[in-house]
Amino acid sequence: MKPAVGVIGLGIMGGAMAEALLAAGYKVCGFDLKPEACKRLKRAGGKVLASGAAVARGCDVLIVSLATVRALDAASAEVAAAKPAGKPLVIETSTLPIADKERAAKLLAKAGMQTLDCPISGTAVRMKEGGWTIFVSGGKAAARKAKDVLAVFTKNAPYVGVFGNGMRMKFIANHMVAIYNVAIGETMTFARKMGLDAQQVWDLFAASPVIGNGVFKLRGKFMVDRKYLPATMKVEVWQKDMQVIGDMARAVDCPTPLFSACGPIFNAAMAQGLSQHDTASVCEVLDAMAGGTKRGRKRKS
Repeated sequence: MKPAVGVIGLGIMGGAMAEALLAAGYKVCGFDLKPEACKRLKRAGGKVLASGAAVARGCDVLIVSLATVRALDAASAEVAAAKPAGKPLVIETSTLPIADKERAAKLLAKAGMQTLDCPISGTAVRMKEGGWTIFVSGGKAAARKAKDVLAVFTKNAPYVGVFGNGMRMKFIANHMVAIYNVAIGETMTFARKMGLDAQQVWDLFAASPVIGNGVFKLRGKFMVDRKYLPATMKVEVWQKDMQVIGDMARAVDCPTPLFSACGPIFNAAMAQGLSQHDTASVCEVLDAMAGGTKRGRKRKS
């Protein structure tokens, strides 16, 4: 029998995982502080419960997908205090500092629960395309137990070692994405300033086996259309990821000049009212720095 799965945090990523599990025939229950997120789960056929504690008591596997350390601390404390008799395996998928994840895992261990650190590289859209990578780290036995559930989301869920290595791999992935995102925005702005058609640029280079990576294909198209809602990754959320990566780089004394140069661009996107827009909206920051492109269309959203 398939295990019952609970999801705490039904935002863009958590909600997508819950819906994928339901489509695969799993029983899913969940909780989120935002009523609209709970309504989405209910519409998809899942069971909405009144608290994270209730979710933990009603599942065999518990997926946690939260945006802040504060939310993780609150959820782990609530679940640990609930002492669920079934002692569900916890799959923590958030992008947060390793020390904070370790603190949550220790608290849950005291209540008899094992926790895996399994951050995700990819967006909700990329999951539907089979493009997620989930970096699985923690106990090997627990990783084997989680394998079938994770296989619902992706065929690419490598085991990368001890707890925390998942986040280390995610730091590397997001470090590259931050640079790619700004680089593609700069490329599109340069193309427009030269009078090229942005759609033709995307058609040619997104399909390239050398240049056409996933970031180019996804975010480059947003930049072509100049439409950044709904967001696959909000600038506001990405700022948190940038901070965590920067903190880690400083902690290990690693120079990151390209990554650091991207920071002011994302900061400017926030200042220009793009906090809720997709991170591809950095193209508009660069467009403004270039004085506006003559052939560019006005941003729709």
